[in-house]
This record gives sequence, C-alpha cells and structure tokens, in this order.
Amino acid sequence: MKLISWNVNGLRACIGKGFLDYFRDVDADVFCIQETKMQPEQAEIVLPGYWQYWNSALKKGYAGTAVFTRIDPISVCNDIGADGHTGEGRSITLEFPDFYLVTVYTPNAQPGLVRLGYRMEWDNAFRAYVKELDAKKPVVICGDMNVAHTEIDLKNPKSNAGNAGFSDEERQKMTELLSAGFTDSFRCLHPEQTGAYTWWSYRFRAREKNAGWRIDYFLVSDRMRGRILESNIHAEIMGSDHCPVELLLSNQ
Repeated sequence: MKLISWNVNGLRACIGKGFLDYFRDVDADVFCIQETKMQPEQAEIVLPGYWQYWNSALKKGYAGTAVFTRIDPISVCNDIGADGHTGEGRSITLEFPDFYLVTVYTPNAQPGLVRLGYRMEWDNAFRAYVKELDAKKPVVICGDMNVAHTEIDLKNPKSNAGNAGFSDEERQKMTELLSAGFTDSFRCLHPEQTGAYTWWSYRFRAREKNAGWRIDYFLVSDRMRGRILESNIHAEIMGSDHCPVELLLSNQ
C-alpha cells in the first residue's frame, strides 16, 4: 500500500503549480493533504477512482485537511474528539480493515511561542486520541506535525533552539508520542541520514540551499514496524513550501 502526505499550503494554489500531475504520477492508494485553505465547494477537484473526505476550517483560507483514497474506508471521523480542538479542520481519521489512518495538521506555536499553551493542550489531546485508537487496532499517523524532533531534523539547530517548531516543550511532546507506542518510519529506516527535510522557508533561498526542517512525518504503531518497506521524502517535488512524504507498507 502506498500512502502519500503533503502540506500543500493552499490546494487551489498548488493545483496551479502541478498538483494534479503529481497526484496522477505518484499513483497512491491514499493521498493525505494538510493546509488545504479551502472549502470543498470552492473548486471542482475531479479525481477518478478516489473517494474524497474533507475537514475544512470554519475560517476561510485557513488550515484544513483532506484525504483522497481509492480504498473504501470502514468509517471516517473528523477531529480528535476533544473539547476545544474543533473548527480548524486539523485532522481526519479513516478506519481500514487492519489499521486506522490519521492525517493531522498540528497547530503551530507561532513566533515568540505565543500559541505554545494551546499547542501543549493539543499535543496531549492528540496523544490520548491516537492511544485510544491504538488500543483497538494499529494506527498510521501522517501529516505536518510542526516539530523537528531532534537536531538532525533541521539544518540550523543551534540558532533555532527555542523557536516555534524546535522548542524544548514541542520536542518533548513528540518524544512522549513516540514513547506511547509509535515509530517514526523515516528514522526507522534512515536513522543517521542528514539533510533530509520536508519544509523550507520562502526566505533567504532556503530551499535552494537545503536549509530546511523535517516536520512532516509518517508514524506507525510499533507493532506495524515490520510492515514498513519504504519511507521517503520527495524533496524534488515543488508546488508548496513543504514537499510530499511517502510510506510504503507491505500487506499483512
């Protein structure tokens, strides 16, 4: 099974930059996107053979997630079932026969960490939610999780220490999530690889210099670790300030 996740930073804009060509070429079984920045009725997106599921933010042009799948899910659920964490379209859960798939656009702590308090509440609620799912069947988590977990996951760790996405608090919450029974699929296969990033600032020619951050992930329940065949970063794909990430799973 091939899974793709991509923060498109505005789907309508990304469509104008080759999204549909990439979608067809990559031929994924399930394609998850974050930061759609749209309501589904704002554009006619025809994807033959795929069911479409959307969770759009109430605020226009903000956040939002979507999943396009050619595998018919057993059930679909928006959000994470926690008070105070709805309205921004930040997650969708699809239940398949042998696992749950959760796509997530984790809140950004914002410059100066002005939203760190909310981010901590979200991280705790999200961890509780996926642990509850994991008690029923394995879970695959994908999306923009807005944190570079360790120093190897960004180009300039020293100058970014304490900044949003690399604060001690956010990194600790990622550690807690992984310790709750989840595996970072990319680091499972590529534990020492450097220069592997999924997001680059639009400023200072960061992408040209590969001065990036790895903040987009595929995590899997620890007991699914043996099914990971490939976990790839497609930095060559343009159209957003993020690039797509891929997970290839074996059948049971």
